[in-house]
Amino acid sequence: MKVNVQAVNFAVDSKLVGFIQERMDRLEKYYDKIVSSDVFLKVEKTSDKENKIVEIKIHVPGDDLMVKKQCKTFEEAVELTAESLERLLVKRKEKINAHI
Repeated sequence: MKVNVQAVNFAVDSKLVGFIQERMDRLEKYYDKIVSSDVFLKVEKTSDKENKIVEIKIHVPGDDLMVKKQCKTFEEAVELTAESLERLLVKRKEKINAHI
């Protein structure tokens, strides 16, 4: 799957990009018709420790799924976002299979 990683106002290191790519590739296990995904990484300027925001938009035929999470680290946020997307993809697959 093509994963487009965009960091807002900072440079993202290759280790984090690799982690995101690997985690996004695992989503294809749940739904094999994923076209591509956009991952947006943002750092909110607050005194709060949970200031890392990850937004993932997945393009599937006929729809786009979007999930946004805020955590202490990007890795944790990517993991939580991917878990939410897994549930959405499974639900979507079941819905499609119910119509067949």
